Amino acid sequence: MKRFVKTARRPAIALCAVACLSLCVAAFGQDAPINAKKAERLGPGGPTPRMADGHVDFSGVWFQGAAGKQTFDGGARRQFDPKVTPEEPPPFQPWAAAKIKAMTSTDFELGRASVNCMPRGTPGLVMLNPYPFQLVTTPGQFVQLAELNNNWRVVAIDGHPHDPDPDVGFLGDETAKWDGDALIIDSIAIDERTWNSFTGWFHSDKEHVVEKFTRPDLNHLFVQITIEDPKVLTKPWVSAPRMWTLGHEKLQEYFCTNNQDVDQLKTLKQKEGGK
Repeated sequence: MKRFVKTARRPAIALCAVACLSLCVAAFGQDAPINAKKAERLGPGGPTPRMADGHVDFSGVWFQGAAGKQTFDGGARRQFDPKVTPEEPPPFQPWAAAKIKAMTSTDFELGRASVNCMPRGTPGLVMLNPYPFQLVTTPGQFVQLAELNNNWRVVAIDGHPHDPDPDVGFLGDETAKWDGDALIIDSIAIDERTWNSFTGWFHSDKEHVVEKFTRPDLNHLFVQITIEDPKVLTKPWVSAPRMWTLGHEKLQEYFCTNNQDVDQLKTLKQKEGGK
């Protein structure tokens, strides 16, 4: 099954990308197309799998939402119910809120990792990823393989401290440990070219991200993310527990190539009077 509008190549489509932005949000966001068919929601499916050391095994291919597969049913793609688990907006400092408010749709496109053929990074590999990803856990190691642009990460689960002088990277300097049945991944030194949303949530060199992974049963995965950024936010931001469900499809090949979007968008920005 093809994944929505995914393509391995990015031809020069940027001049119409801004006009299509609202359609893209509809395709991947909370609202379903009018002719969407209702998808079946997965039940628990069985007990939580565990590894030989007794810790939770997160292994599997995971799809955003409740269906365990790609679907145009917007309700089945929802990762949380804001009435049940509300999620507050990011508490931006006034200067940061003003900067984002001044951004245009073209700016949002120019800042998107996919437009720039860049990795989504941390926490975007989870928070800004409408495509499935595969997790592989073994005692002492967490592996995430993302269909989106074939991104991946490997994190040691040993609670080691952060490097005192870490190299900056898209994934940052990551360390992981167990907290009961929850896996906690802690990241710093995250490349400032990454965003935390599709609409301008930039961050500073002091961003600190904590991801909490839980698997309460066979078919459900939850991730809750805490972001601290004293240069951009007034206080830490905590997401709602966002849900994925277990799928039975293999990941597809996805590479960003032949990308002409950036040049086209820069041309459009100049026409809008921007730099």
